[in-house]
Amino acid sequence: MPIYSYVALKQGKEVVKGEVTASNLKDARDVIRKMGLVPTKINEFVDNKKRGGSAVSAMSLAEKIDFISTLQILLQSGIPAVESLMFMEQEAAKSKIRNMSRILKTQIMAGSTLADTLARYPQVFGYIFIGLIKAGEESGELEKTLGRINALLTKQANIKSKVIGTLMYPAFVIVLACLITLVMLIFVFPAFKDMFAQQEKTLPLVTTLMINAGDYLKEYWFTIPIFIFAFIAFCVILVKWEPAKNLLDKLVLKIPLLNNLILYSNYSNFLSVLSVSYEAGIPIVDCLHLGVVTLTNSVLRKKMSSAIVKVQQGMQVSQALRSTGVVPRMLLFMIATGEQSGRLGDMLEKGVNFLDKTLDGIIDTMTKMIEPIMLLVIGSIVLVMALALYLPLFQSYMS
Repeated sequence: MPIYSYVALKQGKEVVKGEVTASNLKDARDVIRKMGLVPTKINEFVDNKKRGGSAVSAMSLAEKIDFISTLQILLQSGIPAVESLMFMEQEAAKSKIRNMSRILKTQIMAGSTLADTLARYPQVFGYIFIGLIKAGEESGELEKTLGRINALLTKQANIKSKVIGTLMYPAFVIVLACLITLVMLIFVFPAFKDMFAQQEKTLPLVTTLMINAGDYLKEYWFTIPIFIFAFIAFCVILVKWEPAKNLLDKLVLKIPLLNNLILYSNYSNFLSVLSVSYEAGIPIVDCLHLGVVTLTNSVLRKKMSSAIVKVQQGMQVSQALRSTGVVPRMLLFMIATGEQSGRLGDMLEKGVNFLDKTLDGIIDTMTKMIEPIMLLVIGSIVLVMALALYLPLFQSYMS
């Protein structure tokens, strides 16, 4: 969305300047009026590059952690929010953090709260972040809430890095195997083609296929990047297309071990947000709504959304989650115990620790299983290539 700068009157006499984000000029004027100001001049920024880059660029997870941790340290030191943001605007190492600090500082100086200011940038911070900040401001525990958010995002970053690290090795092996196969098909098999032709015998099927594939790729090599691009585009479209994504989400939950990785990584994020938001004083139904936002699997999201409806109707959280049929029994037992003892916050935290340990075990198991699987894949490719090359030679020796 575009950025609008404004000049307005506060309480009919004080002139204030600031910036707001809105879809059009009319919405910008409405936003300014909701801040208790009377706009006198509104202009849209046309060239953001002259201002040091796009002011509303989405921040990465690492940048959000840096932003939150710095703001938390400054606020805990007794520095007001405006001065903290002013310091970050001038001293932050990353340009996105400096730009965002400038925007937040300007709007807070114009009379807006931190939560209301963040709410204008859901594409940057997300609804979970905004909801937790609002709860922290209302409860007077903004510094503690920032600490909880920082821990939450750090945990999500750790899970993401573990999953990516687990998948990096097989991805590298697959790419390497594809490159070796291309080299063999384009350069090695054509070199043996004339020798095989001199035998005047019918070549084995696997050899014929390899030679024909090599001839095709050597003549039409430009189809390789086209195929790669088309394959990537197809995968992206498939993931973004809702019916296909729903089908994929159902399928992955039926694959052994991979289903546990998907389930427990989703559970971990869900329960972490539930725990942090509950400790921040947010009502349990709203906590569940925030937790559902973190679920990436559509099947789990649908089941959890149905559980929220039951909680709204008066059912206990543990019973509602049990009705989904997808939540681990250990987790259900811990939540039920917390509800009965009045220590739900503590049990949610223990549940997060339980899920983290379980997820670590799943990732370790997958890491150990990937190596033999990759060896089997590479061995199969080498076997096929070797048979394609040596079967004709064996035929000539046997004759």
